[in-house]
Amino acid sequence: MKRLLNTLYIMSEDVYLTLDGENVVAKCGERITARYPLHTLQSIIDFSYMGASPALLGKCADMGVAFTFCSPRGRFLARVTGEANGNVLLRRKQYRVADDEENSCLIAKNMIFGKLYNSKQSIERTRRDHALRVDCEALASVSQLTAGLLPLVQKETRLDGLRGLEGVAANAYFSIFNELILNSKELFRFTVRSRRPPLDAVNALLSIAYSTLALDCASALESVGLDSYVGFLHRDRPGRTSLALDLMEELRPCMADRFVLTCINNRMFDRNDFDFRESGAVLLKDDSRRRFYRAWQERKKDELKHPYLGEKLQWGMIPYVQALLLARYLRGDLDAYPPFLWK
Repeated sequence: MKRLLNTLYIMSEDVYLTLDGENVVAKCGERITARYPLHTLQSIIDFSYMGASPALLGKCADMGVAFTFCSPRGRFLARVTGEANGNVLLRRKQYRVADDEENSCLIAKNMIFGKLYNSKQSIERTRRDHALRVDCEALASVSQLTAGLLPLVQKETRLDGLRGLEGVAANAYFSIFNELILNSKELFRFTVRSRRPPLDAVNALLSIAYSTLALDCASALESVGLDSYVGFLHRDRPGRTSLALDLMEELRPCMADRFVLTCINNRMFDRNDFDFRESGAVLLKDDSRRRFYRAWQERKKDELKHPYLGEKLQWGMIPYVQALLLARYLRGDLDAYPPFLWK
């Protein structure tokens, strides 16, 4: 269990939540593991299989404590709220901001700032840890270019201008992505980003990682009451979770890209794991895909210190915390949306 920003996160799969007076009680079997007064909470997000008692759900509804159910893998299942539903005001504010380019840009540029900053961190980490195995000059050049773009992102007031800066940074980043791959270069050689379909093994892994991260971000946004389909940088499109794509921008380099690099550099996959089709498409086979998802879930259990909150938490909680910070900003509780800046 973890309490952050008046939100209680239930991370253990075998915990059952019950009501004792006006307290939420966590039980593992017959053993009580934690107890929190409900009046100190604004929401509860439960990732356990066991669920919660009807009495607790009713009390949460009466006291205005939103209760969200997610699967242990992070998929949004349902949200229980009472009659006085603050989601209406939150979503109305979200829609107003989304319809206003200047206000949308205030949020989007912080997300893109986070993406560029984390890309730079990823490059610098490889340059520092593997200086004898990579082209340090090429990595340093892209790192410096990315650093030079950060103040331009902060000054940008137009979404198109922001997209242009992000495009320049992305092209530079992917131009040296192959340098970040340390093993199995013959199979895992990256030249250019390709999708729908991916045209090589690296792109096949990146596409799965990005899709999985997008689902995690969409679940996180729904869990705090935001509409994952209405974004600020990515415009509305039928069936597209635009706000999830916005939120995942800052998390791509540190959650998706680094995970793929870890899989490759630790030799988790080989040629037999991929389906090379006559059309040129390269896809991960079903059994290998399941292995990918299992490794992704294990990675989400690793811990780090959140740079803004200063709290130690699991990687899997990062999208949920960022979604909560975004909701807090939209409600007026924060002066600006604080992006996740990987240390």
